[in-house]
Amino acid sequence: MEALTASTSITLTSVLWALLGLSGFIAALFAATMILPARAIRGMPTPSGERRVYKLNGMGLWVLTHMVVIGSTVVFGASLSPLITTWFWPLFVAANILSVAIMLWLYIGGKRRLAAAGEPPSGDGAIADFWYGVELNPTLLGVDLKIFAYQPSLIGLHVLIAAFGYLQVETLGTLTPQMCLYQGFWWLYLYTHYRDENGLTSMWDIIAERFGFMLVWGDLTLVPFFYCIAGWTLFGQSEPIATSTAVGLVALFSAGLWIFRGANKQKHRFKLDRNTPIWGKTPEVLGDRLLISGFWGIGRKLNYTGELTVYLAIALTAGTDALAPFAVFIWLLSLLLHRAWRDDKRCRARYGDLWVAYCEKARFKMIPFIY
Repeated sequence: MEALTASTSITLTSVLWALLGLSGFIAALFAATMILPARAIRGMPTPSGERRVYKLNGMGLWVLTHMVVIGSTVVFGASLSPLITTWFWPLFVAANILSVAIMLWLYIGGKRRLAAAGEPPSGDGAIADFWYGVELNPTLLGVDLKIFAYQPSLIGLHVLIAAFGYLQVETLGTLTPQMCLYQGFWWLYLYTHYRDENGLTSMWDIIAERFGFMLVWGDLTLVPFFYCIAGWTLFGQSEPIATSTAVGLVALFSAGLWIFRGANKQKHRFKLDRNTPIWGKTPEVLGDRLLISGFWGIGRKLNYTGELTVYLAIALTAGTDALAPFAVFIWLLSLLLHRAWRDDKRCRARYGDLWVAYCEKARFKMIPFIY
């Protein structure tokens, strides 16, 4: 509990050091993404019809971070635990400051670039432009910033998650089974993300969302500092969970990850090549437009179901005595339920009777036989 109390100390000096450290972390990742080999992936058409070429090397950055952390621990005896005990809240404040500063830079620069190119303003107003962004794909030194933002977001999250493991070892002298599951679940989640990183190029955020404060703050602040919340409950637990509970959590997480990644991969591959087999069969298409094979013939948003199952399993590693570990699951549940409703409304307007026919085929939105 002393570690938890110490982490709440925020001073001007600590925030300035945190700002320096966080900026250095992001700058190091940016330099590495320019140096490491990358795959050139042509993305899906944007609203203007453009198909951009993205350079993806997130797996290399993730592996490099592993090497630096493990090497520093083994060779120099370094520890990540101070990120929780001393620097968590100063880093959180620094992340918010950086999010605003980066967005101001993007806003001002974007306005200038649009004016220089003779493109009309969005017409949404200054506040909306700041929130949603001015440009679709701003770049810096040839690096697509919207794609790059995933790196400090997810790698930063993983470093903080690992720090809770370091803290538990230093506090209890060992890792509990539930902490091992917490670490393992997140490692597998991120490994499969980077394994299938080219799937980013077909995501709505990448294709159609402008890069504004909503995405900048979400990447640099919300994801790293909110998604690791179960670690606060886990690191102080000394009583191990039952083996049967651990097996159940592994089964729940595995099922969720399979559905989540599997559904997204099926849709991504279908967009690239409609003849790519799904579950060993040629994909079935409704009206030559809508995929109704695999997960997409069972439910219209099973990828959301899989994602929610993953986060429920992660939360359950901390048990059920505290509500805090379930905050991410509850937040995503409300977010994805609303997004599913918005997606259905948008698709119904876009496809008309074809969408009605698809809904008759894939009768369930997110939970077969229930919803």
